[in-house]
Amino acid sequence: MTNTASPRFDGRVVLVTGAAGGIGRAVAERFAQEGARVAVNDLHADAVQRVVEGIVTAGGSALAVPADVADAAQVEQMFAHIEATFGHVDVLYNNAGLIDTTRHFLEADEEWWDRIIRVNLKSVFLCSHRAARVMARRRRGVIISTSSGGATRAHRGNVAYDATKGGIEAMTRAMALDLAPYGIRVNGVVPGFINTYGLTDEQLRVREKTVPLGRYGVAEDMTGAALFLASDDAAYITGQFISVDGGVLVQQRSANVDTFPVEGFPVIEADLQ
Repeated sequence: MTNTASPRFDGRVVLVTGAAGGIGRAVAERFAQEGARVAVNDLHADAVQRVVEGIVTAGGSALAVPADVADAAQVEQMFAHIEATFGHVDVLYNNAGLIDTTRHFLEADEEWWDRIIRVNLKSVFLCSHRAARVMARRRRGVIISTSSGGATRAHRGNVAYDATKGGIEAMTRAMALDLAPYGIRVNGVVPGFINTYGLTDEQLRVREKTVPLGRYGVAEDMTGAALFLASDDAAYITGQFISVDGGVLVQQRSANVDTFPVEGFPVIEADLQ
């Protein structure tokens, strides 16, 4: 990573959750490149430390804050540590979440549902609420969350995941209204096909056929939208989402290229009586 520090985020403190890899890591590194002091969060301390070491080696400023962001006590401890080290949080980027959640609705259970809701949705509430209380006193701040096309459309086999992303978008709009009088902007980004989980070349070729821009996205594709929404260039934008998807969401995706095709559904014998 090359350090290209810019005044754009000099002196600002950014907390990125779920930043041990993928989109979160790319966003954390990009903020650091542009001058921010970055608090790097994820569940696993070793992975967080590796990201921090990479940022520091490249000349940036970073702090490891491993924590379960769906646990209120750990969220409080995390923010207290950041505030003691860096001061207030200027930008919160809610990225933590489960993506390996595929299960057909007929095979779902309460434990599966509760786990996904807790990690993907409750964490956004806890971190946003904690950050906003301090931001409100300072009359400035930015909260950004990672959503999904599943918030407004649907993935096969992902009822709980899509419910959390729909919840994040509803929360974002509502928080934007509640927090606007305190100078806090709340927005989100919507990734499309971002290859952060090791798809094979063949899987990439099949799915890239559905992307109008002709290629799968990479984590770094997400950073521009995130930094724009956090910057003063977006000072009059709140309650909005930017899709970073190569054009996928402007079209109708057919079932034969879906991530969970009909052929994978459980076989349930029809009751014709």
